Amino acid sequence: MAEETGGAGALPFVDEHVVEVEVGGEELWGRVVGGLERSLSGEGGARYARLVRAEPREAGGPRPLAEGSAYPGFRVVRAVRGRELALAGAHRFSTYSLVFRIEDLGDGRARLRAETRAAFPGVAGRIYRLLVIGSGGHAIGMRRMLAGYRKG
Repeated sequence: MAEETGGAGALPFVDEHVVEVEVGGEELWGRVVGGLERSLSGEGGARYARLVRAEPREAGGPRPLAEGSAYPGFRVVRAVRGRELALAGAHRFSTYSLVFRIEDLGDGRARLRAETRAAFPGVAGRIYRLLVIGSGGHAIGMRRMLAGYRKG
C-alpha cells in the first residue's frame, strides 16, 4: 500500500464501496477520470482544501490525468489506465488515500471499487473522524459519487 499512497505508509482501512456499471472498463475509466476532474477541481474543493490546510491545495500537474496530477487535497500517485487510480493527500486532521480499481467483467460491464484508507492523529483528528466518518457523511458522499459513474 505504501506505493499507492505516495510513501504515506500503510494507512488504516476506512471503507470500500463497490458498484457495477453497464459499460466496459475503458469507458468507466473515462467516467472516473472525468468525474474526478469536475468534482475535485471546483472552487468548493479548493476552498475546503485551504480551510483544512490540505496538501496539495491547487489543481496542477500533467493533464490528461497521470501520476503527479493534483487536485485540491489529492495527488495522483498511481494511474494505470483502465485498471487503477490511486490518490493520496493530507491535511491538518488526516493523512489519506483513495484508490479506485476497475475490473472489466466482459459483456460491456465493469465493477468499480473505491477504497479509502486514512489516519486521524491526535484529538483533533479523532474529532474530525467522528464528524466525517462516524456521521456517515463520507459513506454517503462515496455512494453518491459511485452512483454518478453508473449514469456517465
